[in-house]
Amino acid sequence: MARLTKKRKAILEKFDPTQVYSLTEASALLKDITAVKFDASVDVDVRLGVDPRKSNQMVRGVATLPHGTGKTVRVLVLCTPDKEEEAKAAGADYVGLDDYIAKIEGGWTDIDIIITMPTVMAKIGKLGRVLGPRNLMPNPKSGTVTLEIGKAVQDVKAGKIDFKVDKTGIIHASVGKASFSPEQIFDNTVELIQTLSKLKPSAAKGTYFRSIYLSSTMSPGINIDAKSIPGI
Repeated sequence: MARLTKKRKAILEKFDPTQVYSLTEASALLKDITAVKFDASVDVDVRLGVDPRKSNQMVRGVATLPHGTGKTVRVLVLCTPDKEEEAKAAGADYVGLDDYIAKIEGGWTDIDIIITMPTVMAKIGKLGRVLGPRNLMPNPKSGTVTLEIGKAVQDVKAGKIDFKVDKTGIIHASVGKASFSPEQIFDNTVELIQTLSKLKPSAAKGTYFRSIYLSSTMSPGINIDAKSIPGI
């Protein structure tokens, strides 16, 4: 059996991995059991009672976190020249079209999200082999293929996240940083869970929220009581 480090022992003195906590308790506790020296990400993992293999039980959407993600999001806008100024004014980090398509074809992916226009998607389709595995491919359902370029950039910069259930039925999402207050962590997590609740497929039967865990980078996961989350 592996030896427990001093940090791990200190964490386990504050946290019982067999206990189910309210979201309020977990949001405060998470800060106490985060031991890394950098500003750790705060993540939520939600196991849903859906079968992702069936198209009528796929859960995918977007949520705008009230306190943002705490991350600097690098945004590339691929658009026609008439939309370039709008994108730049909204805060896009990179704006262009053919030149950036060529860079991506060469392997450049030093970005977090790509926003584009419906009329440009035909050109971007060929980038699927590069963008797809990195989850960077624009999609109308996530709001990244739109004519409202400026608004899309502002939403992403303000804390809009997109999520998609994986093949095991789990949603993984980042909802902030360990430097956030417990109240901010609570608010952002509630926004995500409430959004998931609204997206429950009619074909999904039985318990929808099978489990909800809150964690930070390298911390243990805290089991959350779904009933403690308002609005679901």
